[in-house]
Amino acid sequence: MMKKIILTLAAAVAALTVFAGDDHKHFKTTKAEKIVAITILAEARGEGNKGMYAVAAVIAQRSNERKVTPSQVCLQRLQFSCWNGKKLKDLEHLLKVPQAKYALLLARNVSLLSREYVGFANHYHATWMKKKPYWAKGKAPVKIIGQHAFYKL
Repeated sequence: MMKKIILTLAAAVAALTVFAGDDHKHFKTTKAEKIVAITILAEARGEGNKGMYAVAAVIAQRSNERKVTPSQVCLQRLQFSCWNGKKLKDLEHLLKVPQAKYALLLARNVSLLSREYVGFANHYHATWMKKKPYWAKGKAPVKIIGQHAFYKL
């Protein structure tokens, strides 16, 4: 099972990487894609491609479970702290960091990502937090990827 997940992830990353060239300039970035990409960047830009993919997979999982769009998931109240009290214009500067190209590719393809990669997790938190979030108390993560623990609640 783990081998299948790794191969699925590798194939997805390879496919996204193919589009990472200059071809991305032919796409107009939508507001919804910007919201998802900014969320990925704010939450995991320091975690490399695997960490950003993992956060995007959680967004995809929540979108699937809640029957709302990925951008609606990102903007739901108290779901991603980067949006608390912020608007798009406050965070658009993140789209200029080096990791933004990959985050935008993930955002454009969020519905195609392997949610299995994170064990169909719908929650996560940083492992370096001194105090676990209330919802994680007494729960075991289904995955740990980089500095994030993922939970299926």
